[in-house]
Amino acid sequence: MIENNEPPRRQGLEQTPVSKQITTRKSALVASCEAVFSSIYISWIIFKTCVAERLVYRGDFFFSTFIRFLPIVTQIFLWHKVYSIGTSNQIDSLNGYSYEDMVTYYLLAMVARAFSSMPGLASGIGNDIRDGSIKKYVIQPIDLLGYLFWHRMAHKLVYYLIATIPFAVVFYFCRSYFPTTPSAEVWLAFVLSLLLGFLVGFLLEALIGLIGFWFLEVSSLLFIYMMFNYFLSGHMIPLDWLPGPIFHAIEYLPFKYLAYFPAAIFLEKIPPQNLWFEIGVECVWVVALLAANRIMLKRGLKRYGAYGG
Repeated sequence: MIENNEPPRRQGLEQTPVSKQITTRKSALVASCEAVFSSIYISWIIFKTCVAERLVYRGDFFFSTFIRFLPIVTQIFLWHKVYSIGTSNQIDSLNGYSYEDMVTYYLLAMVARAFSSMPGLASGIGNDIRDGSIKKYVIQPIDLLGYLFWHRMAHKLVYYLIATIPFAVVFYFCRSYFPTTPSAEVWLAFVLSLLLGFLVGFLLEALIGLIGFWFLEVSSLLFIYMMFNYFLSGHMIPLDWLPGPIFHAIEYLPFKYLAYFPAAIFLEKIPPQNLWFEIGVECVWVVALLAANRIMLKRGLKRYGAYGG
């Protein structure tokens, strides 16, 4: 009798360590792709729902937008008086700005503020923390900052769609105040500064709201922030009108990107050699503020507690 010493044949192919590693990586890649597509889909649903919600109040949007343009008339008359236009004491230039430059600056600052202002964002976050509504972001697969971002994106989109007519009317009647058409580089930097200004404004207001995890009421902090914001953003007067030491002290704060910076780009008050450096600084502020928001949200949720339904 011949004894068979051969090992039994395997019924299936056994995975080697290398093939197991490849399979694990493929599974991780598929899971990551699914998570990304799921996040995009949720963001799209939030954005679409918020746009539909805002369009319900389009009449109120149009009326409130039209009313906001009325102060432009008073500003034009104000600077007309300051420069003594049409008199023997007429001022040709004030701190490097002509009368036409000042009217243009105010119009452009208004456009920039329309991008960067976030009314109700900080107070809304604070109220949600105080009354417990924020728990819906904890128990549901929805990121708080992501939801609020797309909610504001929808708000701004509807706002500008409805504000197109008032903006067009105002800029048509004020077209004589604008200087010659800027170069393509200036236009690109101007549009980019508006978009980055939206991010800076959103992240600043969200950061104020997240303080509500440590303080029950943020309205006082918000009031102080709005006062500094109105002045340091350049909404009141151009920041380069300030004395040199003060201007240099606030030059690298994020507030100037909310109003002054886009207007200064369009009026070519920013030296060409510094233009993209300033855009880079604004991008750094966006990253820093985003990191600060994420850290505060993570730490705030750790100490947050809610009871009941």
